[in-house]
Amino acid sequence: MPATPSRNLTVAVVGATGAVGRTMIEVLTERSFPIAELRLLASERSAGRTVTIDGVDHVVGIADARAFDGVDIALFSAGGTASRELAPLAAAAGATVIDNSSAWRMEPGVPLVVSQVNADDLEAHEGIVANPNCSTMQLAPVLMALRDAVGIERVVVDTYQSVSGTGGKAIQELERQVRAYVAGEPQEASVYPHPIAFNALPEIDVFLEDGSTKEEWKVIHESRKILHLPELRISCTAVRIPVFVSHSEAVHVETREPIEPERARGLFRGVRGVVVRDDPAAHSYPLATDAAGHDEIYVGRVRRDASVDGGRGLAFWVVSDNLRKGAATNAVEIAEALVERDWVRARSRRAAVDTRRDRPAAEPAAVAGGAA
Repeated sequence: MPATPSRNLTVAVVGATGAVGRTMIEVLTERSFPIAELRLLASERSAGRTVTIDGVDHVVGIADARAFDGVDIALFSAGGTASRELAPLAAAAGATVIDNSSAWRMEPGVPLVVSQVNADDLEAHEGIVANPNCSTMQLAPVLMALRDAVGIERVVVDTYQSVSGTGGKAIQELERQVRAYVAGEPQEASVYPHPIAFNALPEIDVFLEDGSTKEEWKVIHESRKILHLPELRISCTAVRIPVFVSHSEAVHVETREPIEPERARGLFRGVRGVVVRDDPAAHSYPLATDAAGHDEIYVGRVRRDASVDGGRGLAFWVVSDNLRKGAATNAVEIAEALVERDWVRARSRRAAVDTRRDRPAAEPAAVAGGAA
């Protein structure tokens, strides 16, 4: 946890009734984030509901411009349309928005941050900070370790993503389809174009003109921005699978310099929040079911990729809870970094305060009738 701030903060959670919003509230409580007031906000459709926190019922308010008066930090998980509309209003009111949608991630001047990779980018924020895509989130820290040690030439990643990445309706649909399958009844699909139970769908988000999906585009371009590698050669295939929580990834990396698998394991262990679980003889490797409910990023199956010459190829398996580290926990970790570094205000607001502090004291006024 960061150093204790000079005061407790007013924190808003926008999208408080959704799966990620509820997880944000849990993580804020678990990590004892310094909160004086917690405002739970949502759309008009969800406003008025109650959310229980530590046995106390909190009524969810309407997310509108007036809701952000006096807010220091606003955690957003309400979708891109709401973020586009409300985040600038919250920032104008003096709040710093940490947004979980894709609305602001690729905007120039908006930091896109994974807490243990590029927290220094937060210094330049002007009131809006973007939380990366959940698949990008768990990939970036392990790629950072390789980037810093041996350099990266190319990355190929295939994702196997849980239905909770789509939301509560997708979780319910998977449950219904499993029950229907067991009962010998037809499986009906409404959230996805095909039944997801006992299936794998190579379609996440919309298709683009080049045949890739928006999810694959996000992994490519967000990774480049976070790692400060704008020319990184990276390819992705994103697949939805019938798992409730946690995303898994098969990653192949071509490095600039040779690297042995054992050294790679040591590099991964050295990254905060990364756990290496890699003992094939004992059938020990990261599992989606084990990662669920945890904040760590798990890495295993680390081995040489013999298709790359010169000992410069690695293959490994990465798993993380997409609701926690992939969304809520990273958002709270960003908030903690802002508090610790005293960057809660936008850079221009901090600069204005510093300028006032640096002004010389005014000369004392002359006293009428005093000595000349």
